[in-house]
Amino acid sequence: MTLRKLLFYPKYAYLITGLLLLVFTGNQSLAEKNDYKASFTPKLQKAYSDIQKLRLQPARALLNAERKTQPDNAFVPYLDNYADLHYLLISEDKNAYKQLSRLEEERLDKIAKLPDNSPYKRFLQAEIRMHWAFAKLKFGNEISGSWEIIKAYKLLEENQKKFPKFLPTLKSLGLLHVLIGSIPENYTWVTRMLGLKGNIQTGIQELRRVAEEEPVFRQEAELIDLLLHAYTLHLSPAQLARMRQLPEEQPDNLLYHFFATTIFLKENKGEEAAGFLSKAPSGPAYIPFPFLDYLRGEIKLQKGDYENALESYQLFQRKYSGFNYIKDSSLKLFMCLWLDNKDKEAVRFINKINAGGSTIVEADQSAQRFAEDFLAGKISPSNKTLYKARYATDGGYLLQAMNIMDAVSENSFGSMPEKAEFNYRKARIFQKSGKINQSVPYYERALTLSHKAAPGFGASAALQLGYICMDKKDKVKAAGYFKTAMSFKKHEYKNSIDNKARAALTLLGE
Repeated sequence: MTLRKLLFYPKYAYLITGLLLLVFTGNQSLAEKNDYKASFTPKLQKAYSDIQKLRLQPARALLNAERKTQPDNAFVPYLDNYADLHYLLISEDKNAYKQLSRLEEERLDKIAKLPDNSPYKRFLQAEIRMHWAFAKLKFGNEISGSWEIIKAYKLLEENQKKFPKFLPTLKSLGLLHVLIGSIPENYTWVTRMLGLKGNIQTGIQELRRVAEEEPVFRQEAELIDLLLHAYTLHLSPAQLARMRQLPEEQPDNLLYHFFATTIFLKENKGEEAAGFLSKAPSGPAYIPFPFLDYLRGEIKLQKGDYENALESYQLFQRKYSGFNYIKDSSLKLFMCLWLDNKDKEAVRFINKINAGGSTIVEADQSAQRFAEDFLAGKISPSNKTLYKARYATDGGYLLQAMNIMDAVSENSFGSMPEKAEFNYRKARIFQKSGKINQSVPYYERALTLSHKAAPGFGASAALQLGYICMDKKDKVKAAGYFKTAMSFKKHEYKNSIDNKARAALTLLGE
């Protein structure tokens, strides 16, 4: 198990991208109290704001102007790096990655010129190393990326000891504490060996301290907290309400609209996600973002609007030059036709899945497995019903999903994996509809059927049963279900389910 797999679970591609886009340093008040050449000037503040809104062109113009008058300001190379990372993570441009990665050491050297008694020196160095760590991991440079994580962690830890009142350190250290703390227990020996300490509760407390005590970083720390809860922990209704407010507070912020869309999609609220996506700002000042077309396809597929979903996925593939979600979008193109009973037209996209794209993110891995199973004759026509119900449930179209499932029964399916999935899908619909007690027997049935034939659905069912028991304050049963979820071996959701179960057990004090 490499550090890349530990800290860069494919399931959390959105989360990792989001957190990288958020990491920022700068505090005008602190900089002005000292004579260090680390000044967050008005122009740099505006550049920072534009970068976070994904307005890279005007941001770079501001940085170039400030470079002429502030050549020794450490925030200039830092924000150069910050802008570059936004571009790389969104575009997945391999040529640009090769060129820009050569600038890392040059930027670190410039920041190293800060006095040793400056709290920004190690902090800015750590931030740049964190940026490049996740970029290198995303682009497949595992060894170098792993060392960057270790170096960043050590720099932050040292900075915290030297400058305990310098709160920005806690923003980044808190992030790492949560990510490392949510690693499944059977892999924690790796982090211990490397000297990386993680604790979810400590990390959240550190982030919230920054949000409460440091006004400049309040928004960023709060947003990191929201993303961690959305993708690793458990998002509360209050946090979901706060996520709704962010795009309204900054309607010109494309990044906020992207976060809101992905989070509400994850929360099975397709209509709300579509609303945020429809209001997303655009224009020449913003970085091209083809992935938004992919998200439009997801929403339409979930709604059963196959023709328009097909158009959105095709537009994504035409405009996108990256390497993630190529296989998955080809699978979705297949689904748009197959679920619309256009089987002959659909089959050509199975071959396209095998032809290109990577298998870094879990969605692409799943698409590759589907293609292999379909070509091996393991996907029967009865699976159409399950996929229709799955997509409708994912989008929050619960009445539509229930109508689909009410037309069949467990006996409508021939194989054990199909029977297990039938029960799991039925349970999810009940659970999402607020009928928790009605969902439990279906989850239990899915768990019973899954031990040998469908471990993925068994693990997923156990995870949801754990959440249900945790909400009912039955900590003993909840812990048992979370441990059961982690006990399933070799299934496609292993990393993400183990990660969530481990995080839940930590919150329970286990």
